Amino acid sequence: MATSRTAPGRRSAQNRRRTRKGTAMEGQRLELDVENVAHGGHCVARHDGRVVFVRHALPGERVVARITDGTSESKFLRADAIEILGASPDRVTPPCSFSGPGLCGGCDWQHASLDAQRRLKADVVREQLARIAKLDVDARFPDFTVEALPGDGPIAEGLRWRTRLELAVDGGVAGLREHRSHRLVVIDDCLIADAGFTPALHERFDAGVTGFDLVRPSVGDDIIGIELPQPKGETTPTVREVVESAHGSAEFDVSARGFWQVHPGAAATFLDAVIDETDPQPGESALDLYCGVGLFTRALADLVGPDGRVVGVEADADAVDHARTNMGGARHVDLVTSPVEKARLPLERADVVVLDPPRAGAGRDVVATIVGLAPRVVTYVACDPAALARDLGYFVSHGYELTNLRGFDAFPMTQHVECIATLRPRG
Repeated sequence: MATSRTAPGRRSAQNRRRTRKGTAMEGQRLELDVENVAHGGHCVARHDGRVVFVRHALPGERVVARITDGTSESKFLRADAIEILGASPDRVTPPCSFSGPGLCGGCDWQHASLDAQRRLKADVVREQLARIAKLDVDARFPDFTVEALPGDGPIAEGLRWRTRLELAVDGGVAGLREHRSHRLVVIDDCLIADAGFTPALHERFDAGVTGFDLVRPSVGDDIIGIELPQPKGETTPTVREVVESAHGSAEFDVSARGFWQVHPGAAATFLDAVIDETDPQPGESALDLYCGVGLFTRALADLVGPDGRVVGVEADADAVDHARTNMGGARHVDLVTSPVEKARLPLERADVVVLDPPRAGAGRDVVATIVGLAPRVVTYVACDPAALARDLGYFVSHGYELTNLRGFDAFPMTQHVECIATLRPRG
């Protein structure tokens, strides 16, 4: 079962094809030898001198691929592997029956073993840093891997880790979208999501509902469900998340629709990694950019103490309100509500800088601002290796060097990878 809709203001795939040059190739089949993995959840193959980005394939395989996007004059093609002529030893049967060509686009690597997924993600990080930032990861960090996050049972197998999920709703039915499409794929379970979300996939929704947010907070037993768009005047509930890290236990208020790490092992793991790298000292000044509800801000404040100073910057006003609550009234913490690139910082220098930007990264101007504060250490939490590589290049041009790099598999079965990079002034 499937229904389709096109978001307002966006051209349909059919309309986009009408404006392209050349003869449409969608649906054509090609026999391809699959080469290396590429950023984006696909692998590279070549046909008549052109790159073909192939999903549902693995490096070293020979496949029959069906073209999903491109024309006779396109610089590259997109395709799905629909038949495997020569399988990789890393190939496994996808645990989810909705994973595959033309089906749900929520996962990218269900057809690869977990170990293989992490090797592929590490390869993507290496390639992006080499191509964009001109950094040789193997030379600097020969033991670099993408590390598993803690978790038992299905979570350890890469399943049931997602504690926040946004379903699409069309015609009263919930599901997920096909890859690069607005077409709704109706599913009866999402195996990477909390099992408590499954009943929502069998509900019927009222007309006008276009989405349904689900949240499993770490405090309490209730699952929060929010229809989208929210009815006028309805307040988004606040949930509480607990973080048990090597640096202590803390609870955080966060909007049910606000940003929080979706893997239950992520927040504590990232917090420990950041604090271990920055090693904040009593009396130091610290800057936390894109601070959200204050996960890193609070730990920094505890460690620099009342004789130090911490500034957190966040564009989301609701997140800043929650951060103020989460700081517990600490007088040496300043919270600035502003886009980071426009923020007026109430400090002229900082010993420690932590940044956790969105997928687009920080950018040239933000990097220049950070460098202008002359920090002794910068720790960058990144969810996109391409944006990270670009920004690392900016830091290097300002005299900073990459001194540590770690990768974490915070999103098993998908192409996404979290990296934590540490930079210090060269020399």
